[in-house]
Amino acid sequence: MKRRDFMGLTGLAAGGLLLPSIPGLGGMLVDPEQLLEVMDPALKKRLADAALNAAKSAGASYADVRIGRYLNQYVFTREKQVQNITSTESLGAGVRVLVNGAWGFASTNTITEAGVAAAARSATAIAKANQKVQKQPVQLAPQQGYGEVSWKTPIQKNPFEVPVKEKADLLLAANAKALENGANYINSALFQVNEQKYFASTDGSYIDQDVHRIWPTFTVTAIDKATGKFRSRESMSAAMGLGYEYLTPGASERVAGPTGTTVVGYKQRYDILEDAAQAAKHAKEKLTAKSVVPGKYDLVLDPGHLGLTIHESVGHPTELDRVLGYEANFAGTSFATLEWKAKNIPYGSKQVNIVADKLQPGSLGAVGYDDEGVKTKQWDLIKEGKLVNYQKIRDQAAVVGQQESDGCCYADAWSSVQFQRMPNVSLQPGTAKLSVDEMISKVDKGIYIAGAGSYSIDQQRYNFQFGGQVFYAIEKGKIAGMIEDVAYQANTQEFWNSCAGSCDQSDYRLMGTFFDGKGQPSQISAVSHGSATTRFNGVNVINTARKIG
Repeated sequence: MKRRDFMGLTGLAAGGLLLPSIPGLGGMLVDPEQLLEVMDPALKKRLADAALNAAKSAGASYADVRIGRYLNQYVFTREKQVQNITSTESLGAGVRVLVNGAWGFASTNTITEAGVAAAARSATAIAKANQKVQKQPVQLAPQQGYGEVSWKTPIQKNPFEVPVKEKADLLLAANAKALENGANYINSALFQVNEQKYFASTDGSYIDQDVHRIWPTFTVTAIDKATGKFRSRESMSAAMGLGYEYLTPGASERVAGPTGTTVVGYKQRYDILEDAAQAAKHAKEKLTAKSVVPGKYDLVLDPGHLGLTIHESVGHPTELDRVLGYEANFAGTSFATLEWKAKNIPYGSKQVNIVADKLQPGSLGAVGYDDEGVKTKQWDLIKEGKLVNYQKIRDQAAVVGQQESDGCCYADAWSSVQFQRMPNVSLQPGTAKLSVDEMISKVDKGIYIAGAGSYSIDQQRYNFQFGGQVFYAIEKGKIAGMIEDVAYQANTQEFWNSCAGSCDQSDYRLMGTFFDGKGQPSQISAVSHGSATTRFNGVNVINTARKIG
């Protein structure tokens, strides 16, 4: 393939300051049509066998190889202009080996039998060197080989088959809707990812996977020119494990917010034109909204907001490598230690049931097999308020006396070593029929929050503060108008023990992120969090606009 040096997002300029941060962009710039090319599975198997045979010949007791082709396309616009369109490809192989209980890893972008065999020998040499300082040998949970199998994200429309002009026109149309409805500025973007991953191991697996993700997003800003005050509202979209069909609106996938608000949520289909128009109206309304009075409130949290709180206060604390201190130097640790769990202390109320999975249709975490060849599944993390399990991979299971991996091992590139990453972590909806309006009708003094905002949380994932996108006061069971400057503070146990219940399955939605960061060198991963609208009682709310003195 023809390659050019990757030069970065040179056209983004100042407009990019209002876009989400974009770590992990990389690869070589390619023509968009090259994103549709495929690699012969038979060639990938020959390459994999060359790596595995070389590793075994060099002394490895176990080896796996990942041949990865990572494709990305990003479209950026601002108001009436297309700012940048970037298509990239990254192709290579990573080989991981075990020698006398010590890991070794090496990678290469020389995709020939000789190239991957050389990487395998390098990985083996590294493992032998690591063995000299290894304190305890790695114990791998047993794993069956699956032979030659494949899995694909069940998309209906490949985003890379859609003409770039059509994508740019859609973003510009969304921008126009925002400007027509009172926005002064809008940045919009469309992120598209395709991971073509081939995994093979000495366990006997040859796994070919084709994973797709998509994320349309924007930020709208409205300005009061008389005062200089400005307010923004981000999109209510979610990053999803879907194809371009996500951008085809569907009435059955649209979820109206509570009576008295103009909030709209989305399930497996998203209407960017509707959302952009409404975002402009929300941003303008925020300019004149009353500032919140600090105090204790019952919170009614929309899934598009609650997902981030789940991510930070449940997802990260239940990662076993954090619990064991492996991530203490960078990502942090966890309050939910093995000793803490043994005390049987309630993590939350009996209404809190949280599961981990790599299966949910449309989710970012959905794959058939993880990056060490384990078939994916669902398992309980918190059951009726009690922490019952963690997230773990093959070399961690023995630490907690278990016999199998949870299938949540991942590497963000062929050149990165795979390690434990967060699966989808979701709060189960209520089993009794309950709408958002019915939930609000029982709240005397509260706040309804939609959309994820700024946040802060400590290194143990215990003390935190979360904002949002839009806030509505609840008075005597009814929405009483938009308010501003809201953030709530709590600690993880306090917050989840205040959970009074969730709406039913009909309100259940996913939110997610492309950019969950962890590890040194840092890697990113994509993960979703599902929930229905949920009530939390007596939570401390602060006014973020207050000044000292």
